[in-house]
Amino acid sequence: MAVAAPVPDLADRATDCADRLREAGRALLASHIDADGITSAAIASSALARAGIDHEVVFEKQLDADSIAGIAAREFDVVLFTDFGSGQLDVIADHEERGDFVPVIADHHQPADRDTRYHLNPLLEGIDGASELSGAGASYLLARALEGPDGDNRDLAALAVVGAVGDMQDSDGELVGANESIVADGVDAGVLEARTDLDLYGRQTRPLPKLLEYASDVKIPGISNDEAGAISFLTGLDVDVKRDGEWRRWVDLDGEERQALASALMRRAVASGVPSDRIEALVGTSYTLVDEEPGTELRDVSEFSTLLNATARYERGDVGLAVCLGDRGDALAEARRLLRTHRKNLSEGLQWVKTEGVTHEDHLQWFDAGSRIRETIVGIVAGMAVGSPAVDRSKPVIAFAEESAEELKVSSRGSHALVRRGLDLSAVMREASRAVGGDGGGHDVAAGATIPIGERDAFLAEADRIVGEQLS
Repeated sequence: MAVAAPVPDLADRATDCADRLREAGRALLASHIDADGITSAAIASSALARAGIDHEVVFEKQLDADSIAGIAAREFDVVLFTDFGSGQLDVIADHEERGDFVPVIADHHQPADRDTRYHLNPLLEGIDGASELSGAGASYLLARALEGPDGDNRDLAALAVVGAVGDMQDSDGELVGANESIVADGVDAGVLEARTDLDLYGRQTRPLPKLLEYASDVKIPGISNDEAGAISFLTGLDVDVKRDGEWRRWVDLDGEERQALASALMRRAVASGVPSDRIEALVGTSYTLVDEEPGTELRDVSEFSTLLNATARYERGDVGLAVCLGDRGDALAEARRLLRTHRKNLSEGLQWVKTEGVTHEDHLQWFDAGSRIRETIVGIVAGMAVGSPAVDRSKPVIAFAEESAEELKVSSRGSHALVRRGLDLSAVMREASRAVGGDGGGHDVAAGATIPIGERDAFLAEADRIVGEQLS
């Protein structure tokens, strides 16, 4: 039963890519190692398997000349790149011209100045790859194009939504643009539920006091970051917040109880002088994976994406992939262990930034964690710092961490308010890193780079100049 393509503007590109993969019969699937990349790989791997296309999966932390050469050395005729590849087309195209492999790319990052025939990227059709379609979304469109006459890959929309949320594409409370079509597919396929709900992280797993205490996006005086205040607020409600002496979770409340709690929270926010636009941000669209067990981190899309990120940051993309492909035994247990480690490291990293502080340039602020914060999580710590009193929200923040004896990892985070004023961190990271012999890229609100270890100050001077020009 053929179902209409979810994003018609990209249908021809998706079909072209799918046809080439079918023709190959065997491919190497290379994907980025983060939540979006892992879900991209899981979607593409599932679709390839269902189409009878033999394949192997590899993950790369970053796609550079060395890792692309390593991929070429695997001697596959066709390589499918998911959630990266577009930005590295200049290097990939050289391999293609030498006959090393035929690239098929399903990505959403800014393409380099070369092209290739089998290239599925929303930006090539005027669709925003930072807010309207993620890498997992691009992989999903490819999966839909790989369906046979009787196939139906719409169940994979659930993972595409996990990838989009993991890529922070729901930052204004819901998914928009091409992502909405994928949500609709998931709802139609019966694997996804989308509804208006309290937009706090941890609705499935956190006891109510922790849900409120740790809610960092909207600060409510006397509740946020205040355990005693959160407990006092909850016990003053006409809601049964405990059962058998145990705190209940949001998922345990019925509709009426949720309504009562949300309304009381809004009233408290208004009384505390929280600005109206921030109060509106307390409500958003929640995406629930209906086949997963209630009360687990796999049931809620945000919590699922965080679990995957935890596997990625410790180079265990294989574990995240196994969870996405349905392993609820050893892989899920290992993912949960990695998540506990991840949370501990993030907490310690954020505390370090709060203690040490940041250094201010004219147009940006920065900190250099050296080896004290793992380079795979320094970007997340920077993002958390943006939401804390430790940094100035009117400037982007740049974080450094040692990647090796020769290289520094650079991560940058901004805000959507700064992006509306002209900030494009993807361009900042790309241009400033290349000026000092490194390379970088990403999205307008979050991007990264790798630079030679002695070039930090020269990089900062260039980045500060570019940000100044963008925001002037």
